[in-house]
Amino acid sequence: MKARAHVFVSGRVQGVFFRWETRDEAVRHGVKGWVRNLPDGRVEAVFEGEKEAVEKLVEFCRRGPPGARVEKIQLIWETPAGEFEGFHIRR
Repeated sequence: MKARAHVFVSGRVQGVFFRWETRDEAVRHGVKGWVRNLPDGRVEAVFEGEKEAVEKLVEFCRRGPPGARVEKIQLIWETPAGEFEGFHIRR
């Protein structure tokens, strides 16, 4: 079953390789989508793929990489659109 999650992660999540580690996790689990830093200090990401794999990415975002301090995650489940060809870091 396919799933799509749109997440916003708050806390100490910029300058700690959050985007790069998220990309590595997505590739490892076969999840497509993107991740980017927001001007307000949060990280935003969209994950699309098999439900179990997407849930693993959401769980990763709840803790983040070493050095991160996740304070809050906003999770929005969306309808899968099949629009992504891979996983990218957006600037």
